[in-house]
Amino acid sequence: MGPWGWENQGGGADSPRGERDSEHVTNYQDSFRPSEAMKVLLLTGLGALFLTYYWDDNFDPASLQGARVLLTGASAGVGEELAYHYARLGSHLVLSAPTEALLQKVLGNCRKLGAPKVFYIAADMASPEAPEHVVQFALDKLGGLDYLVLNHIGSTPAGMRSRSAQATRWLMQVNFLSYVQLTSLALPSLTDSKGSLVVVSSLLGRVPTSFSTPYSAAKFALDGFFGSLRRELDVQDVNVAITMCLLGLRDRASAAEGVRGVTRARAAPGPQAALAVIRGGATRASGVVFPWRLHLLRLLRGWLPRPRAWFVRQDLNVSNAAAA
Repeated sequence: MGPWGWENQGGGADSPRGERDSEHVTNYQDSFRPSEAMKVLLLTGLGALFLTYYWDDNFDPASLQGARVLLTGASAGVGEELAYHYARLGSHLVLSAPTEALLQKVLGNCRKLGAPKVFYIAADMASPEAPEHVVQFALDKLGGLDYLVLNHIGSTPAGMRSRSAQATRWLMQVNFLSYVQLTSLALPSLTDSKGSLVVVSSLLGRVPTSFSTPYSAAKFALDGFFGSLRRELDVQDVNVAITMCLLGLRDRASAAEGVRGVTRARAAPGPQAALAVIRGGATRASGVVFPWRLHLLRLLRGWLPRPRAWFVRQDLNVSNAAAA
C-alpha cells in the first residue's frame, strides 16, 4: 500500500509507474498547503464580519428618551460625542471628567441639543474616593440609573519608561480599579431598573502589543472582571446587561498625545465610534467592536502567531518608542 492508502502496483520509484505515483503524491500534498486553509478561514471570517456589520441590531432611538445615564470621561473625544448623542436622544445625563471648564462646555452644548436634564461633577478617578462621590451625585440628581457608561482613561506617554511600578499603579487605579468601584456602587440601582453597564475598552484588552505594557494590563483586567461579572449576574438571574466595547486608538487629545511619534495608527472617528457604543448599549449587546477591521486583528492573532512582530512594526515607529 502507498502512503495515502492506495496500492502501489507499478514497481519501485525507478519505474515509470513509480515516478507517476510519486508525482501524484507530491501534487496531492501541494493541493492541501496551509495557505489554502488560511484562505478558507479568512474568507469565512470576512463573511462573518459582513453579516455582523450589516445585520439589523433592532436599535430603537426612542428607548433612550428619558433614560438616566451616568457617563464618565465626558469632556473630550469619544466621551464628548457620547454626551452629544445621548442629549439628542433625550436622555437625562450626569457627566464626569477631571476638568471642570471642559465639562461646562459640554454641558452647555448638551442643553442646546435638547437634553432634558444634564449635570456635571468634576472628579479625578486617580483618587480612590472619587467613584463614590460621582455615583452618589448621579443618584441624588437623577433618582436612579438606567445606564452606567464607563469611558474615562488615563494614559502615560508610550514607551519603556511607562513600565515603572509607579506608572502601572496609577494606571490600574484610573483604568481598572475605578471601574470596579463605580460598578459596585451603581449596581444596586441598575438592578432595580434592569439597566445596562457599558464599558468602553480597547483592542489592547484582547490583543497585547508593544510599548503599552501597563495600559494593556489594565484593559485585560477590565475584560476579565466584566466577563466574570456577566456570568455571575446570569447565574443570579440579575437582569443587568454588560456591553464591552473594543475601540481602536481613541480620537481624543490625551490618547493621541500619549502615542505621538510612536504609532502610525489613525484614531477612530469620535462620532461614529460613540454611536456604535450607544447602539450596543441600547440593544444590550454583549460586545461592540469598532472599527470593523479590528475583528481581523483579533482573528490574525490566533491564525498568524509568528508574523505578529512584522504587523506590529507596520504601525509603530520602533526607534521612537524605544527612546521614549
